[in-house]
Amino acid sequence: MSASSNSFQKLPQSPDVLGELLHSLSQPLTSLRCSLELSIGEVAEPQQDCVAVALEQTEKVIGMIQLMREYLDSQQPVPESFSCALAPVIRSVIDELSSIALVRGVQLRLVGTCSATIPVPESRLRLALQYLVAAVIEAQSVGGRVILLLGEGPAGAVLRGEGEPSFREPFGPTTSLLRVKLAIASRVVENAGASLVFGDLGPGGFVLRVPRPVA
Repeated sequence: MSASSNSFQKLPQSPDVLGELLHSLSQPLTSLRCSLELSIGEVAEPQQDCVAVALEQTEKVIGMIQLMREYLDSQQPVPESFSCALAPVIRSVIDELSSIALVRGVQLRLVGTCSATIPVPESRLRLALQYLVAAVIEAQSVGGRVILLLGEGPAGAVLRGEGEPSFREPFGPTTSLLRVKLAIASRVVENAGASLVFGDLGPGGFVLRVPRPVA
């Protein structure tokens, strides 16, 4: 029995297949989380701790699935029509994370501005910057400071994230989830033509360089 190759539909690309699988996996987990949340107050007290642990583990798995979907999205090519200004997005991210920094006893400050744009959807750029700045905040000891220096020159714009030196390791004992978040941030900006390096700039320091577009 033979068949023309035209009779077969083209299989979807790997990211689409994985995305569908992750979506299918997240649905029952979300239902499980809701059930656990509803039941935690209904079970007898001796079982409440077990339900709470199950709920915590379910939340962790849902969070990891979300990171996997973000990692897949970060590898997708960006349409040329997208363009996002860096300065307003980083200012917005700083505003959002200021409360987290305050709770941790860390000072968070942004200095400078720029006119640079990045060919990436705002949602992806915001996510990358959130992961980068949050990592620097989390690496600080109580009373530490995080300074974001934003500027531009003939070669383009530069955003430097600097943490005040302390006795903590650059990212604490680096967790797998944190590595994934930083990998997502790296892929987002590098796919947009920028560069990201993690250097000796205090705990969690990084440098993001956005080259000036070629006319």
